[in-house]
Amino acid sequence: MKAMVLAAGRGERMRPLTDFMPKPLLEVNKKALILYHIEKLVKSGFKELIINIAYLGDKIPAYLGDGSKYGIEIIYSNEQESGGLESAGGIKKALPLLGNEPFLVINGDIFCDYSFDAEFNLNDMLAHLILVKNPNHNPNGDFGLNRTLVLNEADEQYTFSGIGYYNPKLFHSLSPGKSPLGPLLRQEIENKKISAEIYHGEWYDIGTPQRLKDINDRMKND
Repeated sequence: MKAMVLAAGRGERMRPLTDFMPKPLLEVNKKALILYHIEKLVKSGFKELIINIAYLGDKIPAYLGDGSKYGIEIIYSNEQESGGLESAGGIKKALPLLGNEPFLVINGDIFCDYSFDAEFNLNDMLAHLILVKNPNHNPNGDFGLNRTLVLNEADEQYTFSGIGYYNPKLFHSLSPGKSPLGPLLRQEIENKKISAEIYHGEWYDIGTPQRLKDINDRMKND
């Protein structure tokens, strides 16, 4: 199974930290966020990684290179000309690199201890999402869950972690260009083609300078 890290976002909420640095290269405990993902991917048996780049995108290949020093092959999906295609649009553009088999996608601006699964079986689902309990910044959550089937609405909602396993067929009908992931998922949720699980481990959305400071402070105190 191949993996993709979404790293093309502008990071407006992280300014001024992202004025000169793409979000995935911001550091937690003196290590770039994206390196935590890469190290876990290698440990989990992944051999190939696609990273999409746009805003300040040249800095990411300059930092990571071809991945050989980390034990994984890194290929870059370049969105610099378009200025970033959002999550679904970025995945759509990268499909020729991802191939015809299911793949893992990870948001580049999260910090977690979830163990990626290079052998994950989607069965007949189009996607399997990792959900977490709602953080303070997203109290209403994103999706409900009925056993393993995702619901668009439920009495108890959970937050999408930014980690998911996808069948490339999910994106085949999507037109090239900018496109968010949420509407595409919600459409297939209605068709009962999206499954999920709740992850109870460590997970942080590093979306603001304060959240980055909080996780760094916590790491220092551990």
